[in-house]
Amino acid sequence: MGFFSTVDRRKSGPTRANREHGAGEEIYRSGNTGLAWRVGKGVVRLDTGTPDGERRFASLAIAGDILGCETLLFGAYTFTASALTHCELRPWPEGESATSGDSLLASLAQAQQRAAEVIALRGGQAVDRVLGLARLLADGAGRVVLPTRHDIADITDLRFETISRIVKQLERSGILVATKIDGVHATRGYCLRENDGYAH
Repeated sequence: MGFFSTVDRRKSGPTRANREHGAGEEIYRSGNTGLAWRVGKGVVRLDTGTPDGERRFASLAIAGDILGCETLLFGAYTFTASALTHCELRPWPEGESATSGDSLLASLAQAQQRAAEVIALRGGQAVDRVLGLARLLADGAGRVVLPTRHDIADITDLRFETISRIVKQLERSGILVATKIDGVHATRGYCLRENDGYAH
């Protein structure tokens, strides 16, 4: 028996179909049952619950990352996941050849690396935190869809007002250049241009 014998997704449960979620939509809730997913496109926010019912930022998942693989071991989601940008998700594992312990361990290692990157975004100079997030979320062409200012503040552990000031500062310096991205609000689409002469 392998890692996945505890919960057999082929016999019952949710339909294994690709899903799309708009920015701000909840993907799944902590404690619920469901599938594991690979993020094909977009950025997902993961939150833990507090005793008073509030949600507290825990981590991020970006394209290529796995969401909810803990359900394959324990049968329920650990975190509440919501879409920070438009997201495309596909069921994971992708086919019979992927249902190995090695595949699960690789996804856990990737999640650990992402957690380390998120921790790095919560220390150091404020401008470095925001710029680090933009770099993490940028695609191969340097295009980036920034989350809402509120979400950026939660992720970087900065004040909302600080985020607004830094984004404007990065725009003035030419590092963040507003650009049109289909389906994205005009205030959130940017092209990231590195500037070696930029002074913090």
